[in-house]
Amino acid sequence: MIEGRVALADGPASETALDCIEAGLEAADPERIVAETLSLSGSALTVLDTEYDLDAFEELLVLGGGNAAGRMAAALESLLGDRIDRGAVVTDAPGETERIDQLPGDHPVPSERGVESARRVLDLAESAGENTLVLVAITGGGSALMPAPAGDVPLADLQSVTESLLGSGATIDEINAVRKHCSALKGGHLARRAAPGRVVGLLLSDVVGNDLSVIASGPTVPDETTYSDALSVLSRYEIDPPETVRARLEAGAEGEREETPDAGDPAFERVENHVLADGFTPLEAAAEVAEERGYRVLRLSSRVRGEAREAAKTHVAIAEEMRATGNPLPVPGVVVSGGETTVTLRGDGTGGPNQEFALSAAIEFAGTEGVALAAVDTDGIDGPTEFAGALVTGETVEDLRVAREALAENDVTPYLAERGCLVETGPTGTNLNDLRVLVVE
Repeated sequence: MIEGRVALADGPASETALDCIEAGLEAADPERIVAETLSLSGSALTVLDTEYDLDAFEELLVLGGGNAAGRMAAALESLLGDRIDRGAVVTDAPGETERIDQLPGDHPVPSERGVESARRVLDLAESAGENTLVLVAITGGGSALMPAPAGDVPLADLQSVTESLLGSGATIDEINAVRKHCSALKGGHLARRAAPGRVVGLLLSDVVGNDLSVIASGPTVPDETTYSDALSVLSRYEIDPPETVRARLEAGAEGEREETPDAGDPAFERVENHVLADGFTPLEAAAEVAEERGYRVLRLSSRVRGEAREAAKTHVAIAEEMRATGNPLPVPGVVVSGGETTVTLRGDGTGGPNQEFALSAAIEFAGTEGVALAAVDTDGIDGPTEFAGALVTGETVEDLRVAREALAENDVTPYLAERGCLVETGPTGTNLNDLRVLVVE
């Protein structure tokens, strides 16, 4: 799964870190998750603990979008076969399906083909009748893959504000508050389009805390954010949006546009959402591999967030404490964590949150033996790069000045590439947030 693994695994700590990462990625596999959480017995479809009688519906429709939506659709088709009448999902990692159209989109910045694909999903949603069961596969990456610009907002302006938000250090819920109010699909609009059909959301969460309204900007979930909230986000991060975006948000804040549907909207009377997996899923799989190898394991948190370079220092501090005092666990030990860190752009280099996390950690434990840290995004795409993340050791950084300059300029990819530290998996077809493994021998 990890390309060039032999070169990366240059010692016991590195090898353990890579094994843990691979186990986490395998556990995040969408087809595996669907097989473990859905079952069919006769006409009874069971999703987790909820049963749906397929014979009670005249039509079964599958919709969705996100990094993992393609492979989720393939798993649903494998399970339900010709019970599925039609469907369409938007993804950048398509699976193999016959009844469900796999439509193209782009991530993390939306594209014109994503607009066309999202329009197709909305058209299908509007065709749902009262006797239609609509299964909606929603996963991380859906916000960018299904842009659906609303009103007079052109795609170019949506791309511009998206890029500004991604580089501002804003959290994903703040970014999505803006996206929802510039979209005809997000913030519960897809559920509204599918009414009066029975809508069952099947969610893979890449959001810290599993706020359903934030996963892919909540297309099947009530939205409690407002146009005013969206304007506040832009103001907080000093983002000057294109005029069409500002005009739309200001008109909405003044009550001239209808708000996104909230919990009281009748569109949600026949909507249920299920989280099939989240950031703890790959974290737990990584932890089990480490335990099988005899390591003591600290499941630190699946909710680590904040600036990537600062969060890394906390992980290094834990490793130092382990060796100094045996707390919070004695060595040899492994610390696993998940979540979603952010990067505030100060330079114009190339990198991503996991790569910055890794380099910041490498700077802190430069010269330390018997430590390794792997940090990856489970979708295989760290920031705007083609790499999943990086693996570093105490030997990665020799010249602290050069390493600090790369971090300061947000230009960590070339630095890590020169030292053979980048982890490359290609698009994994899933997205359950970041996964980090710190090994202390």
